[in-house]
Amino acid sequence: MVGIGKNQRPEAIFLDAVGTLFGIRGNVGEIYGNFAAQAGVIVDSTQLDQAFMISFSQAPKLNSSLAMGEELVALERAWWESVAAKSFAAVGALGEFPNFSAFFQTLFDHFALADPWYVYEDVQQVLASWQQMGIRLGVLSNFDSRLYPVLEALKLADFFDSVTISTHVGAAKPDPDIFKIALEHYDLEPIQAWHIGDSWSEDVVGAERAGLGAIWLNRTGKSTPRPGVAFKVVTRLTELSL
Repeated sequence: MVGIGKNQRPEAIFLDAVGTLFGIRGNVGEIYGNFAAQAGVIVDSTQLDQAFMISFSQAPKLNSSLAMGEELVALERAWWESVAAKSFAAVGALGEFPNFSAFFQTLFDHFALADPWYVYEDVQQVLASWQQMGIRLGVLSNFDSRLYPVLEALKLADFFDSVTISTHVGAAKPDPDIFKIALEHYDLEPIQAWHIGDSWSEDVVGAERAGLGAIWLNRTGKSTPRPGVAFKVVTRLTELSL
């Protein structure tokens, strides 16, 4: 297995964000539904969550390679508003909002706070241990600019030397380019680094294609995908020995 084996300590470890470092409290449908109820729009949270998952999966990749600063944040917000609008439209509720953009701004800002997230209990212990070993740590995520305040709010920011976000670099996992860009922070070869994430298709396949050691953090016990990619499977970060 590339980069993962006995006595092969990596120089750097990259970790995905949502589903790896921290998770969402409840689900998106519940959060969206609660905010909608405060605006006087009642929806079925289960149906809304299902609609969101479909809308999110079908949304085209955000092309942000030429945007920076406020322009980039505006593009990110517009992308998420489109996903949310299609979700509410799918459950027949979009037309009930007098000003959906104003409603969505509050919702968008909420996900930049600590409130909708929780840090997995194994995370801080393991990050502190790796940091004490002198291993460089980075976040590598298909999130957006809100990841910076979220890491700060969850008291995770100080563990990381670098944060590589897909919308900032114009490439998203599993594209090998985002892994190459992350490695440039440390001037390392792919074989010298690991990537850990909860998505087999994005994190594991992407890391393997880019030549990094690939570790699938399978917290929920999903079925192991078909073979063809060299990766290690763990259910908790504490199962990784260095």
